[in-house]
Amino acid sequence: MSQIFRNPVYLLYERRLKSQILAGSPVEHIAIIQDGNRRYARQKGLAKTLGHSLGAETSERVSDWCLEVGVRHLTLYAFSTENFSREDSEKRYIFDLIKKKFNELRNSKKIHFNRVRVRAIGRLEMLPDDLQEEIRLTEEATKDYKKMYLNVALAYGGQRELVDAARSLAHLVEEGRIRSKDLDETIIAQHLYPQDGISVPKVDLIIRTAGDFRTSNFLPWQANGNECAAYFCAPFWPEFRKIDFLRAIRTAQTRASCQ
Repeated sequence: MSQIFRNPVYLLYERRLKSQILAGSPVEHIAIIQDGNRRYARQKGLAKTLGHSLGAETSERVSDWCLEVGVRHLTLYAFSTENFSREDSEKRYIFDLIKKKFNELRNSKKIHFNRVRVRAIGRLEMLPDDLQEEIRLTEEATKDYKKMYLNVALAYGGQRELVDAARSLAHLVEEGRIRSKDLDETIIAQHLYPQDGISVPKVDLIIRTAGDFRTSNFLPWQANGNECAAYFCAPFWPEFRKIDFLRAIRTAQTRASCQ
């Protein structure tokens, strides 16, 4: 990796891609399925926990890249409801790692300077209490920011999100606070995660790493109905490069220009 980054041809190609993207139509919401942490660690003969740590470093870099090219919403699939079936020791490591990262985000000068609002989406009540508290503190510290939104999907499942929204709306209809005939796409979106007054918008681009061609129950409402582009690439998440990121955006821009 370090040799690639020092390669002047690589850097020239990266600058060219970035220039093309900045000249193109904006891609405002990118959602990423961060796949391959454990497989990367296994391939390199490392502990799988280290794979998760290296993946978290990639997430930080991607957030920086989004700021560079004007992406307003970044949603990262960090922990699904299915991931609760993993070993307790691995889950505890992941939760502690996520807790640490939320703490770093809350205290990051870069986050505050760039006015990035950090939010968690999902069934957060399923998470350990200490992690829930760290999330709450970070959300509170960044709640007034609007330049960019960093959404971290935790204990998240797309079908469960739709079920929770349906239950919430049914309760409001039962109470007479809204009429069933008034339900539309806008009202439904307002009752999806995180229900803090600003909905996660429609997705322009889904990226999945590690060579799998599935969207895995990720943002089914937000990624459908608006010609969302999908970019599947081979690198495991810890080795995801800036040119991979820029190529994905260029793919989405090219697809939009052909419609």
